[in-house]
Amino acid sequence: MTAARTDPYRPWRGSPDVHVQHYDLDLRYRVATNRLTARAVLTVVPLADVDEVVLELRGPRVGGVTVAGAVLVRSAHRDGLLRLRLAGAAPAGEPLTVTVDYSGRPVPVRSPWGPVGWEELDDGVLVANQPTGAPSWFPCVDRPDLAATYRTAVSVEKPYRAVAHGVLTSVTARAGTTTWVYEQRVPTATYLATVQVGRYDEHRLVDGPVPQLLVTAGPRAAEARRAFAGHGAIMDHHVQVFGPYPFDAYTLVVTPDTLEIPLEAQGMGIFGANHLHARGEDARLVPHELAHQWFGNSVRVASWQHIWLNEGPACYAEWRWSQASGGTGVDALAHGWHARLRRRPQDLVLSDPGYDRIFDDRVYKRGALTLHALDCLLGRAAGDALLRGWTRTQAGRAVTTDDFRAHALAVAGPARAADVADLLRRWLDEPALPALPD
Repeated sequence: MTAARTDPYRPWRGSPDVHVQHYDLDLRYRVATNRLTARAVLTVVPLADVDEVVLELRGPRVGGVTVAGAVLVRSAHRDGLLRLRLAGAAPAGEPLTVTVDYSGRPVPVRSPWGPVGWEELDDGVLVANQPTGAPSWFPCVDRPDLAATYRTAVSVEKPYRAVAHGVLTSVTARAGTTTWVYEQRVPTATYLATVQVGRYDEHRLVDGPVPQLLVTAGPRAAEARRAFAGHGAIMDHHVQVFGPYPFDAYTLVVTPDTLEIPLEAQGMGIFGANHLHARGEDARLVPHELAHQWFGNSVRVASWQHIWLNEGPACYAEWRWSQASGGTGVDALAHGWHARLRRRPQDLVLSDPGYDRIFDDRVYKRGALTLHALDCLLGRAAGDALLRGWTRTQAGRAVTTDDFRAHALAVAGPARAADVADLLRRWLDEPALPALPD
């Protein structure tokens, strides 16, 4: 193991030199009071010799901390950071077991894009962590490049249902409460961990080959089933274009509240009641969220600096599905968005947009245009092979723009490598919007 570098887009956060391999979360939640009582057991592996472990936890108060595998001298929880001072250096590669008991009223984390994380709904909970919201409900090392396995047990009062990332392994009912236990065995970034709580029922949309589940409040069940009746076709299309679906199943959660945009989590897409009536351009949001299971969830980014590798392909997936389903074609959509971006300021570098602009729409659309430009240069078949190779060879890895560049050059081969390198330089590294290839 080697020490992790500090993310240049988030230099002020927790320990750069530890990796949490596993989170075991036991959450007891009361909807009426938004009260969370929890225990988190973290398997922490130092990447270098460390005498301090720093975790992030905002909102809930820490009641107690223990460390197995090292002697804990003291702990302090201030300003959203839980600092654990050890007696001597814990050696690299030797796991520590950190247990944290905490409780309180979780609230979203403030960010340049608004509050993110644990959000109290009118009658339940929505958790959307991207990019910095995970510490609103569990202690963690909140970095997009690090991934861990999870066990998440959520106890809620009847008649509420808890949904979390992973496979549901047990449901235990007792004395007015139900405990839902989920196991996520595929390593997952903290921002993709989630809990959804509501008066939900589960419905099976598609049995296979990729099971697709719908979770929604009873009164909206028929409406939601109609709205997502064609989701199996979107899944089949994405599998054909991007390669095998990377997880066991896909769950669509429809909250009773209105959401500005849908949200992705590991193996899950979260939609608002308003998205049941998506028409026209808003209909693109369903294939967009599904595409993130390949781009962002399976192949994750090494830093938010490289977020175009998540959002560009997801927008490109919208265009591909539009054409495949009889809507506007890819070329027309690309030229339309190219014209719009030409009217925007030419001051964003896709490979390094700046932390405050990682969700700028130009990152999304210019990323998709970059993939379309590669298609124009190499041909659609070669472009599709490039993306399928990317999702296959990079699955489970944290990647950078330079990784994508190297992959594209390898696919292009010696005869086209210079052309591909020049195209990617202009689209990724220069602020001026290039012309689309003929």
